[in-house]
Amino acid sequence: MDSTTRMPSRGFALSLGLIALITPLAVHLFMPVIPAVKKALDLTDGMAQLTFSIALFGMAFSTLFYGSLSDCYGRRPLLLSGLLLFLVGSVASALAQTATTLVLGRLLQAIGAGCGLTLTRAIARDAYKAEHLVKAFAYLTMFGTLGPMVSPIIGGVLIDTLGWRSVFGFALVAGGAITIVAYVFMYETHPLAKRSKGDESVAQSYVALFSRLRFNAFVLQSGFNTGAFMVMATASATLMTELLHRPATEFGLYFVLFPMGFFLGNLISSRVGNRVAGETMVLIGSVLAMATVTGQALALSYGPLTPLAFFIPGTFITMAQGIAMPYATVGAMAEVPRFAGTAAGVSVFMQNFFAAFFAQIYGLLADGTPRPMIAIVLLCGLLILSTGSVPFLLKRHRGDPA
Repeated sequence: MDSTTRMPSRGFALSLGLIALITPLAVHLFMPVIPAVKKALDLTDGMAQLTFSIALFGMAFSTLFYGSLSDCYGRRPLLLSGLLLFLVGSVASALAQTATTLVLGRLLQAIGAGCGLTLTRAIARDAYKAEHLVKAFAYLTMFGTLGPMVSPIIGGVLIDTLGWRSVFGFALVAGGAITIVAYVFMYETHPLAKRSKGDESVAQSYVALFSRLRFNAFVLQSGFNTGAFMVMATASATLMTELLHRPATEFGLYFVLFPMGFFLGNLISSRVGNRVAGETMVLIGSVLAMATVTGQALALSYGPLTPLAFFIPGTFITMAQGIAMPYATVGAMAEVPRFAGTAAGVSVFMQNFFAAFFAQIYGLLADGTPRPMIAIVLLCGLLILSTGSVPFLLKRHRGDPA
């Protein structure tokens, strides 16, 4: 049966959700490992941080290639290649004896993991009808939210009981199981007839996409929102320890509020579906994000410094992300349908790149107070609202209903 008429099975849907867990296995599972790696390999603070941030940068740039190559050569071969590369990187990281080999192993792991978000979105767009696509994206993201919720806890338990290398062993076993499920259930959803023609280069696909204002607005809105989240998350980890003198375990418990907000935002999106225009939902998420960072700035500037001053706003910033992201992704991929894979890759690139970029800016400006975080997330809020308003205003200009 042709993939264009084939109804996705439950096994197909489950494998799609499991593949979305590859990203948390490369990023969130490693969060509690950083202090242990720093001590075991005698690393500086900067090098220890690099073993984490290299994953974000690696995934950011690899997503660009996965998306565009899958438009030309199909989703399945690129997906399976990425999963296998993730396994190779996990082995290399587990066996690393120096900082350099660990960074290289982490980079391989991240490049492999880059297939996760990009190709699951492209595959979902191929496999599901337009009227079900936002709901499919929302449920897919909700499934992926489970990873960030449990990965830091699993990593902490493994470090305490078996040592830091066991974290990569777990990633290898879990990634291997996901790869087997994907091999069995994931069929090719992008047939030859729909693939990009050889005379359309990757550069031409980027020109076609970036020449569209709506596309730029959708992907930048998602990127700036992810940047705001990452700054809040990394800053709260440092300030909880250094400013509030709270134990790392307490941070881990509060951190659950971040993915919970994202889960709730995606739940709202899945319930709303196509009953409200995508441009309107992106604007709603953008307004919520701006209101959240403004409220946090006021609370931290004039109120008492408590963990909730960091994590309640964090819950709402990820909720805003969960509300807007499914619609922004669908909107970006719909701009030039034949380049849907490339569009998905650019969308994920923007999220990973701005997460790494703004987190690194915070690291450079951090002074042990909330002020640098307040300034950066306020800037992100303004950028979120500016870009999130563009598709709505363009729709209103055309006279379409909201």
